Amino acid sequence: MIYYVLKIYFMFLQLAHTKLNVYNTSQDLVLECYSITRIFPPEEKFVMMQQIRRASLSVHLNIAEGCSRKTAAERNRFFEIARGSVVEIDAALDIAVRLKYVSENNLNLCGKKIISTFKLLSGMIIR
Repeated sequence: MIYYVLKIYFMFLQLAHTKLNVYNTSQDLVLECYSITRIFPPEEKFVMMQQIRRASLSVHLNIAEGCSRKTAAERNRFFEIARGSVVEIDAALDIAVRLKYVSENNLNLCGKKIISTFKLLSGMIIR
């Protein structure tokens, strides 16, 4: 049996960046971060959970905004901010594992998305 994954977008602006691998990978990272943080303890609802969610959304939104900029310097700035947020997610999840909020096994998919997003962003930054 073959299953197809249908991505449905409800975006009003159908701009070119929505077709980029980095954009789609970062979107998957956001969804994975939201999924993972659902299992965090209730006392983390307004601390680590929100920080990881904000950072993941920041990655995705900075990619979108960076793609809309006209100059390479402006694009780089947003892509570097996005990449910094990827590092922030990675660091926060390291603490979450050490606090036993989540196991390393539960982070396999998220880890792959973190690495992929980081690599794709690094390739977009013009030196």
